[in-house]
Amino acid sequence: MKLTLDHFDYHLPPECIAQAPLAERSASRLLVMRGGALEDRAFVDLPALLAPGDLLVMNDTRVLHARLFGRKDSGGQIEVLVERVTGDDEVLAQVRASKSPKPGSRLLLEDAFEAEVLGREGEFYRLRFHAPQPADAVELLERHGRLPLPPYIERAAASADEERYQTVFARERGSVAAPTAGLHFDAPLLERLRAAGVAIAHVTLHVGAGTFQPVRVHDLSAHRMHREHYHVPQATAEAIAATKARGGRVVAVGTTTLRTLESAANPDGSVKVGAGETVLFVTPGYDFKVIDLLVTNFHLPKSTLLMLVSAFGGLEPIRAAYRHAIASGYRFFSYGDAMLIHRQT
Repeated sequence: MKLTLDHFDYHLPPECIAQAPLAERSASRLLVMRGGALEDRAFVDLPALLAPGDLLVMNDTRVLHARLFGRKDSGGQIEVLVERVTGDDEVLAQVRASKSPKPGSRLLLEDAFEAEVLGREGEFYRLRFHAPQPADAVELLERHGRLPLPPYIERAAASADEERYQTVFARERGSVAAPTAGLHFDAPLLERLRAAGVAIAHVTLHVGAGTFQPVRVHDLSAHRMHREHYHVPQATAEAIAATKARGGRVVAVGTTTLRTLESAANPDGSVKVGAGETVLFVTPGYDFKVIDLLVTNFHLPKSTLLMLVSAFGGLEPIRAAYRHAIASGYRFFSYGDAMLIHRQT
């Protein structure tokens, strides 16, 4: 069957989109999917759904204050969303303006510092930051930028989002969107998992703004993924090898973790240590080499992430799971509920 964009479309009532987090991180619901079987559980049940010797791998990226408002030197209003930091004082960014800024022009951001437009790379602009006092790009973003909530959250970021739109294990600054499957974990749940004999390891993938970009081609073979930087530590590669040797399962927390490990995968299911850039586009038919189970949120219609989970759990089972979730009142997207998906065999 030739897959097209229409295979990954579904109707989502707007009221299903979570606009704010629950009072407690681990209070989310959890839809467990094994083949065609579905089970409604709570996220706090996760330790009972895994086994001693399993390994949870989590993405420890930290969300930058990547949204900036300002004006062009001509006076027009602009909004900048940094896609990635590319050097000490340079970034790739989306720029929203009534007229596209030209190379050589300057943008005044947050009435605090200037950005020089260097040129274009596809849909992104290359910007060089110029600060009154010495500061690198990350420092300027953290000092003057705003937390970039996803476009489907129809409100500005509030003070509570400063904590809740970061995972409790976030360490490595570099993302413009949270690895949202990790938002369900709090310290007590992590302790219960360890006490149940479940090991925990980390990778880093810096999520780019491209994660929210819709697929614009009907023929999926023509789609080109955005680039994202990742790193696999030595300790994580060793933990994966040890898990497989003892017959345990590797559980990816989030699609970003799955893409990291599958991008670094060797044919035997081990993973390469070190940093890289991934453009991995996972669609049904993909041969998974590392991951056995996936913890993930619910994803946008026609998105590459919905295609990924359909490859992992099966196209028709995922369609049925999403229909069940909508009918059962599950909360969707970044601040929503989660799924535990067993890889289809």
